[in-house]
Amino acid sequence: MDALRIILQILLVITSGFLTLLVLMHKGKGGGLSDMFGGGISSSAGSSGVAERNLNRITITFAITWTVVIVLLGLIQKVS
Repeated sequence: MDALRIILQILLVITSGFLTLLVLMHKGKGGGLSDMFGGGISSSAGSSGVAERNLNRITITFAITWTVVIVLLGLIQKVS
C-alpha cells in the first residue's frame, strides 16, 4: 500500500503542476482579471480554434486524472 500511495502522490504533484500551467495557457474570455491586467487589449487572432480545442481536451484529461488520483488517495487513507 505504501508504494501505491507514493506513486499516487508523485502523480498528484505532476498533474497539479501541469494542470496549473495548462489553465494559465488558456486565452482570457474577457470581463475578468485578464481584462484588468491588459488581457482585453490583445487581438483575437493569436490562437486558432484547433489549438484552443486541443488545449481544452488536454486540460480536461489532466483534470480528470487529477480528480481520480485525489479520490484514490482518499480511499487509501480511509482503508489504512
